[in-house]
Amino acid sequence: MAFVVISHMNPAAYSELALILARHTKMPALVASAAMPISSNHVYVIPANSDLEVEKYTFRVTSPRSRRNAQIDLFFASIAENFGNRAIGAVLSGYNGDGTAGCKHIKERDGITFAQDQSAEVDSMPLKAQASGCVDFVLSPDKISDALVEIGARFARSE
Repeated sequence: MAFVVISHMNPAAYSELALILARHTKMPALVASAAMPISSNHVYVIPANSDLEVEKYTFRVTSPRSRRNAQIDLFFASIAENFGNRAIGAVLSGYNGDGTAGCKHIKERDGITFAQDQSAEVDSMPLKAQASGCVDFVLSPDKISDALVEIGARFARSE
């Protein structure tokens, strides 16, 4: 599976998130770009001031972003449409409710959704996702990673 990090950041900010993540994983960590093919065992980060979507196993990047703090919903809806029951979304620490509508899209396509538990430093986003009734698992980030390993193995066996 591929991992995509959608982070809310100031549109004018320069992010080194891909470089930071690269120091903590053996997988390549890259800033996603338009028409970039999506590969398994890679980590991708949303570019600053952009919306990120998936289209036919490649990224579609729109800049400037369409709305403030709606990038997760947009991305989740996109993966739900493109990957159906293989779409997985995890809502982690953050303000407001971004990710909740996206979880609904994923669940409509029988995908899998996670929300961070009480370990979230800022619990607004995961709590709103949980309250929607569209979250399958409420776990700490380390337990989410364990579950993703199990889900990935299950997907690999079914191919």
